[in-house]
Amino acid sequence: MPRVQAVLFDFFGTLTQSVRRGVAHDVIADLLGCSTEALVEVLDGSYYERASGFFGDAESTMRWVCAQVGVRPSDAAVRAAVASRHRAVRADTRLRAEAVPVLAALRRRGVRTGLVSDCTHELPAFLPQLAVAPLLDILVFSVRLGRCKPDPALYLAACHRLGRAPADCLYVGDGGSQELTGAQRVGLRPVRLAAPDLGGHLVFNADRGWDGPALTSLTGVLDLLDPVAVG
Repeated sequence: MPRVQAVLFDFFGTLTQSVRRGVAHDVIADLLGCSTEALVEVLDGSYYERASGFFGDAESTMRWVCAQVGVRPSDAAVRAAVASRHRAVRADTRLRAEAVPVLAALRRRGVRTGLVSDCTHELPAFLPQLAVAPLLDILVFSVRLGRCKPDPALYLAACHRLGRAPADCLYVGDGGSQELTGAQRVGLRPVRLAAPDLGGHLVFNADRGWDGPALTSLTGVLDLLDPVAVG
């Protein structure tokens, strides 16, 4: 088996702890003049369209959401809601304690790293502020590529940007969006992160039947490397 030359990571639930919507999302509903329940129903039902950038930029997407909820807020309220959603998603994002140490260890061993994330407009905006940002060699965001997992385009784009063949790369994810089976189909070596905190994780289209390799902590990624071939 080829040695590991690169590791691709999912973001939410993988580099971060379990994600749950916090109270900051109530502010968005208040700004738009709708109930939180109605807002969440539209957000959940349109996740993949929004994560593929189907409705345009953040403000255009928020206006589409408003139309589905049945409200017509002012332009100022829409802009405020976009800013509030940015803060809310950021507040829900807590890096795993081992994320930075594992990424730093991979870099020391000469193993390249990348991010492949299904996400809406908020993550590309705030990721540069996070401690993991300088330790990731490439970033692939669904909202910018216009595709969501398990579409092969995301994985292949990441491999191309890293200059590595899929067979030389691990893919680590919690299993949302059928990402593990999708990675496997393009020739990556997928590993599920089955951390104890993920029981209540906000996830869509999970790889429920995954029976391949699994880890309970990100630190286990380091044990999967060839100790002789990396230096």
